[in-house]
Amino acid sequence: MRFSPKTVGVLAAIITVTIWTSFIVIARATAHRSLTPLDICVLRFTGAALVLLPWGAWMVWRRAKDNVGGVLPPSWLGLSPLGFRLTALIGLLGGVGYACLAYSGFYFAPAAHASVLLPGTLPLSTTLMAVLILGDRVTPLRAVGLGLIFLGDVMVGGASLLRAWTDAGSQVWKGDLLFLAASTCWAVYSVLVRKHALQAVPATIAISVFAFVSYVPVYGLLVFSGALVTKLASAPWGEIVFQMVFQGVGSVVISGITFTKMVQYFGPVRSTMITAVVPGLSALGAVIFLGEPLYWNLLAGLGLVTAGIVFGVRAQARPIPSAPDSIADGARVTRAKA
Repeated sequence: MRFSPKTVGVLAAIITVTIWTSFIVIARATAHRSLTPLDICVLRFTGAALVLLPWGAWMVWRRAKDNVGGVLPPSWLGLSPLGFRLTALIGLLGGVGYACLAYSGFYFAPAAHASVLLPGTLPLSTTLMAVLILGDRVTPLRAVGLGLIFLGDVMVGGASLLRAWTDAGSQVWKGDLLFLAASTCWAVYSVLVRKHALQAVPATIAISVFAFVSYVPVYGLLVFSGALVTKLASAPWGEIVFQMVFQGVGSVVISGITFTKMVQYFGPVRSTMITAVVPGLSALGAVIFLGEPLYWNLLAGLGLVTAGIVFGVRAQARPIPSAPDSIADGARVTRAKA
């Protein structure tokens, strides 16, 4: 049965928003339970590798078959459709770096903070990286939107930093800094994807290949030597399988495909406006499912960040030839965020 392009676009948008929202709530729910942050990372990379490594091997083989007698495009280990240097660069930032920092942040800060500082701050960090790396210019209208996002971050993260001075036992600020570092990693990766004109599927496969080949052996060696504590041996099998399926197949593979389909139908501008609901939905989900309190500063920060994203995207939609699409380009490649 064939679906119309509109149906495919709407379904893709629903699936993308659902996975991105669930990623924040589920990752926070897993914190302090049966798995460590690095345990979740190894399950994420392994789950994604089960799907993407065979896909990458087929893609490399197909390109070699179609280029008989010609110059073969670069690849790595016969698995990544990109060369080693680019595979390692985006894999370190968009794979290992983002996942380790984000999952570690959930062990210190609540999901409402992640809602603001992960997907909410991404347009700001992506634009800043585009200015530094690509030399993009920021128009006054977009600067207003980015300023609102910055104020929202200050409302959330600033309150945690101030609390650290008055409450010596508070560690929420550590989670906030980890979330900001994770957002920066993904922002740099997004800009590199734009700089090298990488397509969604090859870039996602390259990330998974590098993360699996580099992270999993090092993780296993550290666990075997006793230098790293793991809870995988004592965790329920149902939890392990669920994390591999959701974090690996869902957050990496499925959301990558559905986000691409969403952009194909709605375009980058409208797609960014659709994903602007993720911070609010994930914060609401944390209140409903996790029982987290929603303080006034979190509500204010959430509102400022959401308004900044929408304002920035609407300003970008105006026909200004000299303005680079920093916010939309950042969203165009933001697939497993979660």
